[in-house]
Amino acid sequence: MLPLAAQTPSPPAGRVVVKTLDSKLLRGNPGGENPRRRVSVYLPADYETHPQRRYPVVYYLHGFTWNDSLIFNQDGMKGLLDQAIADRQIRPFILVVPNEQTRFGGSWYVNSATNGPWADFTARELIEFVDKNFRTLARPGSRGLAGHSMGGGGTIRLAMQFPGTWAAAYALSPAFLGAHPSYLPGPGVPTALRAKGPADVQGSHVAFATVSLSRAFSAAPKKQPFGADLPGSLGADSVARRDAVLGRWVGATPTAQLPTRIAALRQLRALAFDWGAQDEVRHIPPTCYTFSSWLSSFGLRHTAQEYEGTHGSRIMGRTGRVYQQVLPFFNTHLDFE
Repeated sequence: MLPLAAQTPSPPAGRVVVKTLDSKLLRGNPGGENPRRRVSVYLPADYETHPQRRYPVVYYLHGFTWNDSLIFNQDGMKGLLDQAIADRQIRPFILVVPNEQTRFGGSWYVNSATNGPWADFTARELIEFVDKNFRTLARPGSRGLAGHSMGGGGTIRLAMQFPGTWAAAYALSPAFLGAHPSYLPGPGVPTALRAKGPADVQGSHVAFATVSLSRAFSAAPKKQPFGADLPGSLGADSVARRDAVLGRWVGATPTAQLPTRIAALRQLRALAFDWGAQDEVRHIPPTCYTFSSWLSSFGLRHTAQEYEGTHGSRIMGRTGRVYQQVLPFFNTHLDFE
């Protein structure tokens, strides 16, 4: 009889709790965004068996057109956390993913006159909700902030705007970090300008993104059809740039805001971000380099790393950046009970 192959035991299973947050801050926003927001929360396996224990919390911000459910059910975040805890890669903590997908793909984690105050929702209302409903270590030293793409840019922006809220921040492939010709104004502008309504941009990712960025960074609630000033105007046979709108976009980037946010970033124990050298979102590698250079110019300690990969490769899985870099980062820099 052949010996049975050794079976690798499955790691202890945590669970994902899905809650609904009826946001007071988002209620009545002019852009028609739903103020009832889903929040997915990972609880480690020992959360139920140790009812007196409290846990640090990492808030993870999803990317454009993505959401909290996809983070767990398609990206496999739950299994990754279970394995990291079983491997002693990290001590147990809670991970929270809010659903900030909007009618046009994402909130960009900013306060907008059209979409509503998503930055305040994330940094204030969401944290209050989580601390009320779960056994958290409800203090800044036990909170971390991370995200990918739109969520990576949101991570850096929120860390700058809400000092003393998180102890550490890690941004993966952060989008819209600084100015770059690839989106100023960008290939989606002609389609967005010709659109009569949402249906006309649904089939074009670049036009959809143009509208989403405009609603976030150049909001004009009464402007039809999108409640935003678009970064161009249609001529007889061409598209003209609208420098005033583009100026608003650039002024909203973390790089442009950095000189007035230095003290906020100094309050972080640790700041890190990384990006793939082959990122097909062309603005990300050069703007990451520029932002890192600016941080160094102001004497702000941080870790910035380029690796071989595209926008979505090498993020999840045992060999990905989340498991190898992000989770150990928070295990090192957060306070555990």
